[in-house]
Amino acid sequence: MSDVRDRQDDIERFVQNTEGKVYSRRVFVGMCAALGLAPATARLSPAMADQKELVLVNWGGDAVRGMKASFVDPYLKKYPDRKVAIDGTGPSTSRIRLMVQSGKVTWDVMDRNLHTALEIGPEGMLEKIDYSIVDRSKVRPEHAVEWGIGNYLYAMVLTYNTKKWGGEVPTSWKDVWDFKKFPGKRAFRREPDAVLEAALMADGVPFDKIYPIDMKRALDMHKKMKEHAIYYTVIADGQNAFRNGEVHLGQLLNTRAWPLKQDTKGLYDWTWNEGVSWGACWMVPKGAQGGKAIWEFIAMTQDPQAQAELLKSNGYGPVNPEAYKFLDADWNKVNPGAPDNYAKMLPGGIEWYAKNATAARQQLIDALSS
Repeated sequence: MSDVRDRQDDIERFVQNTEGKVYSRRVFVGMCAALGLAPATARLSPAMADQKELVLVNWGGDAVRGMKASFVDPYLKKYPDRKVAIDGTGPSTSRIRLMVQSGKVTWDVMDRNLHTALEIGPEGMLEKIDYSIVDRSKVRPEHAVEWGIGNYLYAMVLTYNTKKWGGEVPTSWKDVWDFKKFPGKRAFRREPDAVLEAALMADGVPFDKIYPIDMKRALDMHKKMKEHAIYYTVIADGQNAFRNGEVHLGQLLNTRAWPLKQDTKGLYDWTWNEGVSWGACWMVPKGAQGGKAIWEFIAMTQDPQAQAELLKSNGYGPVNPEAYKFLDADWNKVNPGAPDNYAKMLPGGIEWYAKNATAARQQLIDALSS
């Protein structure tokens, strides 16, 4: 009897957790299989992608809702005979490689970052962007590469407590490494991108000399920092460390710094100065079956007004510079793509990371552990 009850509980939780969500057929069938259910007879609620629709893969959570409203719904309004399913399970590099190498490609459009496009594109894992349909002029030159086209911007920014130091606040990474002027715990992510650059800027390296990264110089700076800082792995943990007062300054994603400021009624704020901006991008797995519809979807996401709406829902910065015209002054304050904000930041070195990310990550971990 308990086995039957446990199984019923499993099915009830399955329905509750998937109610109203859209999954690709592959994901839905996999979830059913885990419970021993037959998809055709399960009579469960999630919508399933059929063989003719596009499957967009992103990282789940609010990104599903935001991209549906800003990108997918306008696309389906223009092409009412088409379908799009959003798979929020995340297009990790290992999954992309496995899918392409198996020859069973069920994804069409993937949300990743530009340095991943430069890393796995030359390996034959990705389709080249069809720039006869997708307009590269709608993004800055650094956000259009052979195997990826920018879809939104994000940044790692200097975040700080506005009350801790009697009205003074840090405005540069040099200030963050000044432990006497700004005492208190710092926060950095346990990943190299932007963490290494912040260290070099603190040590006086100008923007145009950051790349190629001098690993020894950057790691030496973090060896000085580590007794004064926590290095978080999960981004939400970094945000929570600020919120609960464990840290008072450091580095955080702009998409986390913005709600942190709202939640704490201005106790925490951030500056775009010396932030490191990154371009997320659309990538298409080699062998994707969506054909021309893939490129038409990507082209529609370049619409500046649609990108402005994505900022309002998710905090993702429009990669199309024209989008700032559809945002008022208050929204552009939180827009990493607004010209004034973007000019204050270092564009992340995607070519360097495409070649060095794995080694740099291990060297950082080793330096923090020593």
